[in-house]
Amino acid sequence: MTFEIEERKTAVHELVLGMYVCRLDRPWEGTPFGLQGFVLHSAEQIKTLEGLCKYVYIDVLRSVEVRAPRPPPAPAPRPTIWPARRVLYADSVSLAEEVPQARMAQENAEQLAGKILDDVRAGRKLAAQDVREAVQPIVKSVLRCADAFFWINSLRKKDAYAWSHAINCSALAAAFGRHMGFPEDALIDLASGGLLLDVGKAELPDDLLAHPGALSEEQMREVRLHVQHSLRILGETGIHSERVHQMVRTHHERYDGSGYPDRLSDSQIPLFGRMAAVIDSFDAMTSDRIHSKALSRHEVLQQLYRWSDKMYQREIVEQLTQCLGVYPTGSLVELNTGEVAIVMAQNRARSLRPRITVLTGPDKQVDPNFRTLDLMLQAEGSDASHAIYIVRTLEPGAYGLDPSELYLQ
Repeated sequence: MTFEIEERKTAVHELVLGMYVCRLDRPWEGTPFGLQGFVLHSAEQIKTLEGLCKYVYIDVLRSVEVRAPRPPPAPAPRPTIWPARRVLYADSVSLAEEVPQARMAQENAEQLAGKILDDVRAGRKLAAQDVREAVQPIVKSVLRCADAFFWINSLRKKDAYAWSHAINCSALAAAFGRHMGFPEDALIDLASGGLLLDVGKAELPDDLLAHPGALSEEQMREVRLHVQHSLRILGETGIHSERVHQMVRTHHERYDGSGYPDRLSDSQIPLFGRMAAVIDSFDAMTSDRIHSKALSRHEVLQQLYRWSDKMYQREIVEQLTQCLGVYPTGSLVELNTGEVAIVMAQNRARSLRPRITVLTGPDKQVDPNFRTLDLMLQAEGSDASHAIYIVRTLEPGAYGLDPSELYLQ
């Protein structure tokens, strides 16, 4: 038996894994290599040879190809959330100046949202003009002052969930779009989409929508058909905005692909659909519904964040939190003084220190003075050591407090 050998003299600094070392430039004795010939299979072997030799002999025929480990794949790019060109908005009027306009926008939206749902229930065609007339005053109010509409909304009695949810989602979408820097025409589409997210539910049986417990599989399938109903209604109405259709079609899709109707995931879901999913869930969870009580706005934002990159895109949840503030307008909070207050406006530079209206004394009894405080100014004042600050959020209705019954302005 014969062995074919093709030797090549190689400097030790040129060695690579897989080479077969058949001779050294020195005797094998006194080296840690017990055999006269071996395949280099580790960087440690090469390092040892560098300390012993200047060069070695490689058997080319017995060397093997060693593939370098593949680098881990680069992470897929995150779906974008920003408009091509951001518009920077700033409040043009104060909260007090905008409140009357916001109140009129709210009342106008209530009237038109009720008409829209009544038309759909009666089998009449939804009027595109009604949608535009409902959302334009909301968008204009949100553009003039980011907090006024939400302050007014938090003081109103919550009646029918269907239309209050529609108005809330419309205003949330407009405010979120403003925060993100979308142009005004996109804000109109966002507000319109928010208003119409669940318009197809008006065609579902009342007993199904009012069902108090868990739905059966068949009932769930019927409820999920509201997306198709909504899209058909939009088509019949003549609302052709692709962004509005995207919101209605995909607001129940989920980032991890667990949603419906098409189990889309990640960037398969259009941006406005990803935004609508978070907006829809935020308002639903902060509202009283047949099967669940409202949670605090602060708690819901925390829950949405826990679901980030599962149900919702993380960046969108983070931006909604920045938009609404750590303590969103309308939140009930307890102060370090023991008093209970309601958040009336945000301080964008200091989100933990919003403007508030104090509702009670330390004994939790209503104080009809309803004094207002800017917690940021409290913290920066000359007596900052005695500053008032928020210690915790409260559930809606805590201590029997209903802001809609307190005649706040």
